[in-house]
Amino acid sequence: MLAAQQLEAYPPIMTQQLLLSVIEQLKLPLLHIARQAELGKQTADTGDLAAIQATADVALRLLDNYLLGVQLAGRRTVTFDVEPVSIPSALYEAGTQLGPLAENYGVRLDIRIEGKYGPVMAHRQGLQAAFVSLGSSLIEALPAMTEPSRLTLQLSAHRCRYGVVAGLYCEAPQLTAQALRQGRLLHGTARQPLGPWSHTSGAGVFVADALLHAMRARLTATRWRRLYGLGTVLSLNPQLQLV
Repeated sequence: MLAAQQLEAYPPIMTQQLLLSVIEQLKLPLLHIARQAELGKQTADTGDLAAIQATADVALRLLDNYLLGVQLAGRRTVTFDVEPVSIPSALYEAGTQLGPLAENYGVRLDIRIEGKYGPVMAHRQGLQAAFVSLGSSLIEALPAMTEPSRLTLQLSAHRCRYGVVAGLYCEAPQLTAQALRQGRLLHGTARQPLGPWSHTSGAGVFVADALLHAMRARLTATRWRRLYGLGTVLSLNPQLQLV
């Protein structure tokens, strides 16, 4: 079930507020890198090096995804590259990229695809970047939202009347349409616009929001199988659907 799918207006594409959110968000991984590097020098523990790499990758990926969003937003008036995209493949690749970060936070990743359907026409890199940006924010927020035994993030897709819903789900009732709507309103004016469930600037969520918007899709709060999540509705191409 999708929450408030048709009611909310599209957010701005790429704004100064989003750039400030990205910069604010980068403070956390850079601080982690500094502390982990200092600890690694003292203990000579190679495990710290893996944590440093995972944290650095998150920061670099956030910047890359923001820059991709800028590029896509700048090409909205012209046709940008679209191709048939397999949703299961995009979710699997996103899960692979999120794996090291999830391990750092003790979060288990799970991929669940329900039903059979053909590919959608989309910008492959942009769609995958949106999933990764969303996943990064949710992984960082999950430990504060739920019990250790429920630290699972599910990358999932299923049919709906409008096409295919693809998103990331968990056992965190804080992920509501109201919280997302309020976050959009507070974005750029509050340091923690997604306060009900995130203690950070939530840059990953807003980068994903902008990426999807640039592709004429949208981010929405969604529920599935008693789980709460954030996702998007993707239209199937009739010529590419499986019979």
